[in-house]
Amino acid sequence: MTNNASAPTLTRSSHSASNREASGSVRIVHMGLGAFSRAHQAWYTDVADETGEWGIAAFTGRNATAAEELAPQDGLFTLIERSADRDTATIVSSIVEAVDGANLDRFVDLLAAPSTALVTLTVTEAGYRLTANGQPNRDDAAVNDDIDWLSTALGGELPESFAGGPVTTLGRLLLGLHARRLAGAGPLAIVPCDNMPDNGPFVRSGILALAQLVNPETGAWIAEEVSFVSTSVDRITPKTTPADVETAVSLTGFADQAPVVTEPFRDWVLSGAFPAGRPQWEKAGARFVDEIEPFERRKLWLLNGAHSLLAYAGRLRGHETVASAIADPECRTWVTEYWDAASAHLGEGLDLENYRAALLERFENARIEHRLAQIGMEGVTKLRVRAAPIILAERAAGRSGQAAIRAIGAWAALVISRTELPDAAAAGIAAALASEGDIVTELIRLIDPRLAEDAAVLDGIRSVAKQALPTHA
Repeated sequence: MTNNASAPTLTRSSHSASNREASGSVRIVHMGLGAFSRAHQAWYTDVADETGEWGIAAFTGRNATAAEELAPQDGLFTLIERSADRDTATIVSSIVEAVDGANLDRFVDLLAAPSTALVTLTVTEAGYRLTANGQPNRDDAAVNDDIDWLSTALGGELPESFAGGPVTTLGRLLLGLHARRLAGAGPLAIVPCDNMPDNGPFVRSGILALAQLVNPETGAWIAEEVSFVSTSVDRITPKTTPADVETAVSLTGFADQAPVVTEPFRDWVLSGAFPAGRPQWEKAGARFVDEIEPFERRKLWLLNGAHSLLAYAGRLRGHETVASAIADPECRTWVTEYWDAASAHLGEGLDLENYRAALLERFENARIEHRLAQIGMEGVTKLRVRAAPIILAERAAGRSGQAAIRAIGAWAALVISRTELPDAAAAGIAAALASEGDIVTELIRLIDPRLAEDAAVLDGIRSVAKQALPTHA
């Protein structure tokens, strides 16, 4: 068994199996370098791109840690697939550059390069900083700062310096697309891989609205030349632990400071055009479809929705992981009821029985420590697309919607009890908690105003929260 102290550092020179050169053949720019993107898009590209033609330049989001860890390893990392009974490891080499997202010079250079064919994103739902109808959130100070800077900087040629430049995902993306237009570098595809319905059109509406505010000419070019691909993505990827670092070296013989742990299951469904080409991701199991909405809803409502339910209701019952919560008969019953309600609105042809059975098996994998506190972050945005649509559909069908109401009621109980739940909507949550009116109504209005207008839904949420609060420490 090799230990970290004696093992060689994982690099392209030490790992001779790599078929790519560092900082070479960048065809894909990724925004939001993190564990999920490496377990998902980077893995699919690594498997599909046998000749090393589709290198990824991956930029971090909120902090540079991932780039700082990966850059000394030339972008290589160990992917540990953790099943219920064993671990296996693969060294992934598709990332050829790992870059601090604040390095706008390199980002702009790559977006303006004709060889760049597509941009993938994994920045979480809240990371786009858009309102529910796909417009830039003008209540967000960072969005307004970016609009001010871009309005000045994009008035003509590119500025000589990007100092003080955009910090938001769409602000940076617009800067890069503006540079691509000026360079005459041709069309490309934008591929958002975050859990949002119609994520391609949603991101398109946001970037076009932002462009209209700062440079309508670039907006018109984006509307004509840039494709926005919709996706449904799935692979549970928990946070890496120090023990996982030791597991990586024992499995591969290389010291890796940035391994990723994931489950064996993976899924990727895409719909849209790739005007500058793409890797043959279907070789790795990706599916390309004409109509993605059924797959999006199945995944958002059944997997992500159940995760959110467990993140709040399970946490109130003292659980810390998905596996622990799903082993609780009460939580398991709640998930089954939630799935029954959601499945009534998913339509035919989605093999829901087998899909649900597979989800239970994945949830029960106790060796994947998917922590409820991690899932519970950004509750406002997540519940807006995971629980609210089911409640609205159930109410329209003349039913109570109680199975999905439970998820929002449990979230409200945690919020009211001042449990730490990081959320981009923190200011709105704080205002609701300080409201002289009904706190529950104001909290639910943040998720979906239509729910706040339904007295029966509000009563159901209050009932769940009231039952939980007396027993929650």
